Amino acid sequence: MPKEIAIDVGTSTLRVAIRGKGLVLEEPTVVAVDTRSREVLALGRDAAELVGRTAEHVVAVRPLRQGAITDFDMAARMLHHVLVSCGVSRLSRAKVLLTVPSASTSIERRALQQAARAAGAAHAVLLEATMAAAIGLDLPINEPVGSVIVDLGAGTTETGVISLGGVVAAKALRLGGLDLNGAIQSAVRHEHDLVVGDEVAEDLKIRLGSADRRTSAVMAEVHGRRPRTAERAIETISSTLVDAAIADHVTALVAGTSACLAEAPPELAQDAIFEGLHLVGGGSLLDGFAELLSEKTSVPVRVASNPARVVIEGAARCLEDLNRLRPLFVSADR
Repeated sequence: MPKEIAIDVGTSTLRVAIRGKGLVLEEPTVVAVDTRSREVLALGRDAAELVGRTAEHVVAVRPLRQGAITDFDMAARMLHHVLVSCGVSRLSRAKVLLTVPSASTSIERRALQQAARAAGAAHAVLLEATMAAAIGLDLPINEPVGSVIVDLGAGTTETGVISLGGVVAAKALRLGGLDLNGAIQSAVRHEHDLVVGDEVAEDLKIRLGSADRRTSAVMAEVHGRRPRTAERAIETISSTLVDAAIADHVTALVAGTSACLAEAPPELAQDAIFEGLHLVGGGSLLDGFAELLSEKTSVPVRVASNPARVVIEGAARCLEDLNRLRPLFVSADR
């Protein structure tokens, strides 16, 4: 029997849904590769666990950075690995729906389509992430009403105004949660002469970070190493340092949404004042961001109940009737 599969290939997380089954895979977008044969050995958490526990020729690769494919070969191999894991073969005649950021180029979009077809998909279509999120939130996308989606991902942040089945205005920044993590790592190294890993930076962002700086500082101990001697060390990090590190990025994210609202037709922008902005993506959970965004745009902000999964949930809904929803899909040459 044919299969219908939706894939949300994010910079940090890959999610897969199958028609009739819902979400079946949610893993870090990391591939363990044998550098000698270029063979994909594992995906996601299994890939991360392999690295450092096997021979040196097994390395972890992140095929995407800031929403863009940085290793086309590994991205194709990763997608092939995912489809095969879902039981797709050349005989299954699978239809695949891929979500893409509006900032992606035609080359990046074609690469995803070609990878899906090479893996055995009979048909591969593309859906912009903001449209998928609007469908996941059950917004009136086909009505003459403006619905505004703000998607804060790990690699990109996108704002889209949707009306009558299309994205009327959009603003995409190649800036996301991983950039905030990088800023925190740089600040900790500069202020405390301590190198911390990606997971530690993510933890500091969640525990101490705030878009609207706290009146009183919060402290946390972290483990790292000295850059010159590689010795292990422990330092106490203040929320003041974390907030200062991410402040410029947060300002840029808010400015991107404001710019999109300014470019939207006045009638649709007016709708946003009553309906509010719909905030999705893992980055939307940054403490104080929703309040800051509402304050700067003078528009109410509604945070989705499960913001990280809204896009894949919307894509999964599309699997129920791919032919009817064809007008919503975007061309790889756009």
